[in-house]
Amino acid sequence: MSRSEHVVRRLGFALVTVWIAATINFVIFRLAPGDASSQYEACSTCSASFREHLREELGLNRSLPEQYLLYLQGLLRGDLGTSFQTRQPVWDQLATPLLNTLPMVLAGMTAGLLLGLLTGIVSAWRRGTAADWAPVSASLFLSALPIQWVALVLLLLFGDVLPAVGVSDPYLRFRDPSWWDMVADRSAHMILPAAAIGLVWWGIWALIVRSSLLDSLGEDFILTARAKGLPSWRIMNRYALRNSLPPVVTLICLNAGYLVAGALLVETVFSYPGIGLELYQAVRNRDYPMLQGGFLLLTVAIVLANLISDLLHQRLDPRVTA
Repeated sequence: MSRSEHVVRRLGFALVTVWIAATINFVIFRLAPGDASSQYEACSTCSASFREHLREELGLNRSLPEQYLLYLQGLLRGDLGTSFQTRQPVWDQLATPLLNTLPMVLAGMTAGLLLGLLTGIVSAWRRGTAADWAPVSASLFLSALPIQWVALVLLLLFGDVLPAVGVSDPYLRFRDPSWWDMVADRSAHMILPAAAIGLVWWGIWALIVRSSLLDSLGEDFILTARAKGLPSWRIMNRYALRNSLPPVVTLICLNAGYLVAGALLVETVFSYPGIGLELYQAVRNRDYPMLQGGFLLLTVAIVLANLISDLLHQRLDPRVTA
């Protein structure tokens, strides 16, 4: 199979996956009991006619096939629908939380990746020594921790030292802040949630890098390079590390979808107004369009990350298309 055929085939799979995910996305929320009008059943002043009028206004009284067709037509136009709760376009509602989530999760995952690469390389190169078992033990411990538990521990330990709620200081705007003051304030609010994400992914990536490097270091070409008397740093950089990249790059790309998904539980712990917290509130309000739009964005991000992973893997290892 040629490279162009491989790319076309992967694009086709990606489009079909997005359509299937969008369909499941539509169905799954309607299988849950109740709808957006159910939250008014306990309201003593909300009559049955009010709830029925609300269902008609939101289009919930239409048949499921009709709702599904309208849903697909909206997606083809780039319209994610209108929020049941705020009556605003879903995309407008998700744009700001998404912009809050991206830098926070990107900072956490970048820190975790750099530390994981460094830890994994040192551990693999010094296999069987204290420089190996100590990082491996720490990585196993970190990778096994629930991310929300890590967030709670950081909140308890550093909640009095660093900002632990929200994305910025609500009183900062009254002090006529400079651009640098605003950046510093935003960065300070990102430290704890980003640290929770970075610590867990540090452990995961360290184990992956170590395992991949150990496989490369056991190959015959490494023994040949050592027999030729090449320096250790050159063997590691030019041969071992380069040949261990495909699984590492694949993992990075697969987890890139996490940049959009964010850390729902982490954002909930720190009341960080990102897309995760927005979806959590949408679940409580049974806001179908918000849930559909949010989960569709997450699906597209993950599918796109998988596609990029396949193409990069093909570039790094041409045997993929063989």
